[in-house]
Amino acid sequence: MILRHMESGDRMAEPRFEIFKDSKGEFRFRLIAPNGKTIATSEGYTSRAACLNGIESTKANAPKARVEDVKEVSKK
Repeated sequence: MILRHMESGDRMAEPRFEIFKDSKGEFRFRLIAPNGKTIATSEGYTSRAACLNGIESTKANAPKARVEDVKEVSKK
C-alpha cells in the first residue's frame, strides 16, 4: 500500500514523499526525486502520524544538515 503525501499544487515532476507500509507492517517514507528515483528512505514507524512527523522533521532539518565524509575502519 502506497499513500502519497502531496500538498496542494504539487506536480508529479517535483520531489515528493511517499508513505508506505513495509513487510513488517511499519510505516516508512521515501523521498522521490523529480526523475522518479528514490533518494532517501526512512526508518520504520509504528504509526502513520509518527511517519508524517518524520517527514516534517526531514523537511526542517535537511536544509541545514552538513555533509561529512566518513572513513571506513578496516577490520583485522
